[in-house]
Amino acid sequence: MGFQKGYNFTLFIIFAGAIVGFCLARLSYLNISGSAPSSFAKGAAPGEWYWYSQGIYRVGITIHLTTILPAGLLMVWQFVPVIRHKFLMFHRINGYLVISLVIISNVGALMIARRSFGGSLSTQAGVGVLALISTISIALAYYNIKRLQIDQHRAWMLRAMFYLGTIITLRIIMILSALISSSMSYYATTMTCGELLSIVGTSEEVDALYPQCGQPGSTVDTRAIVQAKFGSQPEQISAALRLSFGMALWMALFLHGVGVEIYLNLTPRESNRLRQVSYEKQLEKGLSPAGSAGLTSDRWGDAEPWQPLRKVEEK
Repeated sequence: MGFQKGYNFTLFIIFAGAIVGFCLARLSYLNISGSAPSSFAKGAAPGEWYWYSQGIYRVGITIHLTTILPAGLLMVWQFVPVIRHKFLMFHRINGYLVISLVIISNVGALMIARRSFGGSLSTQAGVGVLALISTISIALAYYNIKRLQIDQHRAWMLRAMFYLGTIITLRIIMILSALISSSMSYYATTMTCGELLSIVGTSEEVDALYPQCGQPGSTVDTRAIVQAKFGSQPEQISAALRLSFGMALWMALFLHGVGVEIYLNLTPRESNRLRQVSYEKQLEKGLSPAGSAGLTSDRWGDAEPWQPLRKVEEK
């Protein structure tokens, strides 16, 4: 596969493998409204399909799933050295596909954020931040490669991949948090009677379990208090997941954001090597200043002017 360092291959197997495995496991969700047990309608968390089956949320979830799953499967190939070196045209075309799919998927994610796992303010803010930073990272990566600033292109594409991988870590944290909070009897949230009806099945059962929904004047938008208890009744499982989702999203964003910066700061030799390659390519194309034609700290910040490792005569 062309990896020069053993740790790079190990990290690739771990992180790329996690993304590929997650996307493959979710490919059945492309059957969004099907009756099969593996479809999204049947496999999503209890109560989620109530909102995603209607209006703008149905459009949003369709856009999101049909773009982000292919993007995840295609993205990992951008980080295989042998493809970048020997199949450059594939690398470029695949890169354009990934950029397009991720940006479109972010639009879909923003459309469903209001209802995703209850759509709390922390969840909406987290989805918004994730969409924003992943889009900005991809845009900066694109700009830098157009300026032949390969070292910065690498850095921003790594950031984008790590940010998008948040969704996997999020689920681990969410489930652990749901299990922990379920062991304490005082965690609860609210759900609409419409959501409860879609989960429980009949209005009689809903009214018996949640009297608020059976009161005169109650509607599908009337809210009832549901105890968070993972591994119990479906609506209580949903409540436990909803309480944990926003917190898990922010924790995962923090971990991934810090993790990718640690990796970039631990691999300065690779960054310097690519800076030299950028210098030579920029010099050949007549981009100025050579070595810093993209978004670099010495050009846009107060860093010392970069000096090439070896001078190349300008043609």
